Amino acid sequence: MSSADSIREKPPSYDAGDFKKRSDVEAHPIHVETHDIFEDDAGVDPVYQAKARILNDAFQEIGMGRYQWYLFIVAGFGWFSDNLWPIVTGLILDPVVNEFHFQGPYLKLAQNIGLLVGAAFWGVASDVWGRKWCFNITLLITGVFAIAAGGSPNYIALCSLAAVWSIGVGGNLPVDSAVFLEFIPASHQYLLTILSIWWAFGQLVGSLVAWPLIADFSCASADDCPRSSNQGWRYFLYAMGGLMMLLFVLRFFVFDMYESPKYLMGRGRDAEAVAVVHRVAAYNGRTSSLTLDMLKDVEKRLGKGGAGAEGPAFDTSARAAVLRKLRTFGSGHVKGLFATKKLAYSTTLLIIVWALIGLAFPLYNGFVTYFLATRGAHFGDGSVYITYRNQVILSVIGVPGALLAGWMVELPFLGRKGTLAISTIITGIFLFASTTSRTSDALLGWNCGFTFTSNVMYGVLYAVSPELFPTKDRGTGNAIVASANRVFGIMAPIIALYADLSTSVPIWVSGALFLVSGAISWLLPFEPRGKASI
Repeated sequence: MSSADSIREKPPSYDAGDFKKRSDVEAHPIHVETHDIFEDDAGVDPVYQAKARILNDAFQEIGMGRYQWYLFIVAGFGWFSDNLWPIVTGLILDPVVNEFHFQGPYLKLAQNIGLLVGAAFWGVASDVWGRKWCFNITLLITGVFAIAAGGSPNYIALCSLAAVWSIGVGGNLPVDSAVFLEFIPASHQYLLTILSIWWAFGQLVGSLVAWPLIADFSCASADDCPRSSNQGWRYFLYAMGGLMMLLFVLRFFVFDMYESPKYLMGRGRDAEAVAVVHRVAAYNGRTSSLTLDMLKDVEKRLGKGGAGAEGPAFDTSARAAVLRKLRTFGSGHVKGLFATKKLAYSTTLLIIVWALIGLAFPLYNGFVTYFLATRGAHFGDGSVYITYRNQVILSVIGVPGALLAGWMVELPFLGRKGTLAISTIITGIFLFASTTSRTSDALLGWNCGFTFTSNVMYGVLYAVSPELFPTKDRGTGNAIVASANRVFGIMAPIIALYADLSTSVPIWVSGALFLVSGAISWLLPFEPRGKASI
């Protein structure tokens, strides 16, 4: 059997009715118990919370198996893409400016507008239409329009296509983090942090591919830079766009993804949710004692939706279907994120942290290639080769940072909050320290420290945010924090248009924002370590 067949092989099919009753299992709780982060917050919908806890127990009973490990790989593609494409625009910035003679920050501005649209749209869409299709389409959009951008005849076409490919990129993490979190047992939620190793790989692969292409096939200066002498950035976009298409094929045609059981349960499709749990168990070579009656019993006990309840006939007309779909775009998912005082406080702090880092990170990292080149030129070693060599070194440094983050978040005295706060503050300190550099090697050393700690920081931030949102509103919550991140990210290129980036002022501003974000992280009211998301 080929590896592709192994991944796509389907377990025996199940009908939802098969799980209403079993002769050997009565409608009683599963004999594995998890604790969720909202169990002390009485304002969360008790029916939803009780059902989510049953599903958590079911996945804990199944354990971490083959399906989840395959999902770790394909979900990682989203992290890979999320870091790759901001790096791509930074890497091609100098050669495209030399060829098209425009202000480089406009390219970053176009990208950040696309990222904002993508984060807002795909996060909410995953709560409306489900995780499965959103999970697959984002990579396809990125690949198609990135390849098209490689043939851009002018900077307007390039910026426009960069905005469109970024709509796909912006949806990766809001959707992919929700998908992965909703399939793994509580005992393995730390893997959501370790998924950021793919984020580091994205930067590494982009830097490695750009190094020979842009270094060897680019103009020396803007004075004489025809298209024929400046093909490197185009080859780079073709290569990275083609890679996205390959990852899309692996996701869509090789891996057979099921819809999220928690999403299905949150939409009232309990029978389908139970069926998916049993399919995952069969895929892993395990069995599950979950039955549909366990979920229905929750409704009966808590006085909602009891069996046999009568209501108006269900309208199956096309018009009614459209109206139902439009109603799902209401404010219910947003209100759910502020349902209680404690949850509202948590959501607000997350939005603030994401927003501040959204400005700090692109303000520094979005122009790091330019910053290294200008500092290198000042020190007498600002060649394209040295610039991209340093970029590859920085990318390699980020990989162990992701692994360290996965270990730190499980330490009792640190957890998610402590790891996020400490890594964010140290990231800011490294940025401040980098302004003292007087040699190229010293600057590279400080940047290595920044890259290492920022990978720890982002690994935790990308993991803790979906953990702190209830499943039925998780896509919307991810969309809100990601949108805040992108809105403030749009400010970075606007600042760059009017600021003197040859000075260290942007670095000081970026460092200060990281320090403030780290301090705010300590104030988060929930600590997800050792508890299941609902």
